[in-house]
Amino acid sequence: MRRTKAEAAITRGQLLDAAERVFRDRGVAGTALGEVAAAAGVSRGAVYWHFRDKADLLGALCERATLPLETLFDSTAASAANPLESLRITATATLMHLARDARCQAVFQLVFQTCGGADEMAPLASTQERERHACLARIHDLMERAVAEGFLPADTDAALAALALHSYVTGLMYAWVQNPGAYDLAAAAPGLIDAMLAGLAAQPPRRRATPATLCERRRP
Repeated sequence: MRRTKAEAAITRGQLLDAAERVFRDRGVAGTALGEVAAAAGVSRGAVYWHFRDKADLLGALCERATLPLETLFDSTAASAANPLESLRITATATLMHLARDARCQAVFQLVFQTCGGADEMAPLASTQERERHACLARIHDLMERAVAEGFLPADTDAALAALALHSYVTGLMYAWVQNPGAYDLAAAAPGLIDAMLAGLAAQPPRRRATPATLCERRRP
C-alpha cells in the first residue's frame, strides 16, 4: 500500500530526529544509516527512500535547523531603515537563533566537525560552499547599497567588507558551539554585531586606488 504524503512526512521527521540523536552520540563518521533506521523504528529501506546517503541526511538536518533564518534577509530588507540596519538585524538574529535553539546548536556542531572530513561528505561540503557564496552575495549587495546611500565611505571595498562581516559571524558561531558555557551569546549578540559594524563604518577596507585616481588626488 502506498504511503500518503502525510505518512511520508512523519517518517522523514522521525528519521531526522533519530539522526540528530545518533549523530550527536556517536559522531557522523561512526554512524551507519542502518543505525539511524533502527533508532527511528523504521526499515533501512525507509532511509534510502528519503535520503540518498549520509551526506544528504546531514544536509536535511542543516536545512531544518537553519530554515527560520532564510527569510531574514527578505524581511529585514523591507523593514530596516537602511542597509547597515538590515545587516545588523540579520546578523544579530542569526547569533540569537543559534544561542536559543538547541537543535540548531547540535546541527552546527555536527557540520563544523564533519565538513572537510570523509570523502562521503564531499557533496555536503559543496552544498555548504554554495550556500556560503550565496550568503556572501546578499551581504555584498547590502554593503554596496550602504556605500551608494552614504552609510559607508565612497571608497569602501564592499566585497572585503562583506567577507569581514560573514567571517566574523561564522567565527563567533564556530567558537561558541565548541564552548556554549563560555558566555551568554544571546545577550552578547547585539553588542558584538554593533561593534563590528561600527568598526566597518569608521574604518572600512578601502578599494585600491587606480593610477587615474592617484593622479586626480595629486592635482592642486
